[in-house]
Amino acid sequence: MNELLAVATITVLAVISPGPDFAMVIRNSYAFGPRIGLLAALGIACGVQVHVMYTVFGIAMLIASSPAAFMLMKLIGAAYLIYLGYKSLSNNTALSLEEASGKAPAAPAAFLMGFFTNALNPKTMLFVVATYTQIVQPNSSLGHNFAYGLFMSLAHWVWFSAVALFFAAPAMRQRMLERQGIVDKGIGIALIALGASLVFTKSIV
Repeated sequence: MNELLAVATITVLAVISPGPDFAMVIRNSYAFGPRIGLLAALGIACGVQVHVMYTVFGIAMLIASSPAAFMLMKLIGAAYLIYLGYKSLSNNTALSLEEASGKAPAAPAAFLMGFFTNALNPKTMLFVVATYTQIVQPNSSLGHNFAYGLFMSLAHWVWFSAVALFFAAPAMRQRMLERQGIVDKGIGIALIALGASLVFTKSIV
């Protein structure tokens, strides 16, 4: 029970803290509506499982203890976030509420955007590795460990689905689309700053 409470507390605090996932879901939800925002949220939840998989099987500790491998992981993740930020920052297409839905990305693209934003995010890697190394015992079963991972994914899915629905509400979308240039540039700068800051994240071991 103590382990479950620890996982729940750490997960909730990590999930609700602003980051690349949050910025990306807001952008997709207000620009393209609830369907795209919810698909991105589902992609984020599935992306968490990438980190859970290599953590459970011990690969994460190898990555964290190898400066070269860890730096490569961070650079790939940071580059993807900076790319997303650049796309948002350089977007000059003003959309109306009616036009936005017609220019929405395809469902697979929306899902993959959420998936890769999370799967390539070293912040999530550090969170998952740190959580498992603190609360999972050496004699824990695989089923036990994966159950924690499923809880992490569920928490991400619930939170970011709520974020998507909030920012996709017609009144909220209208207000944000009216200020799209400012909002897009703000999100773009935030993503680029987050991506750049990840390069300087230190190894946890």
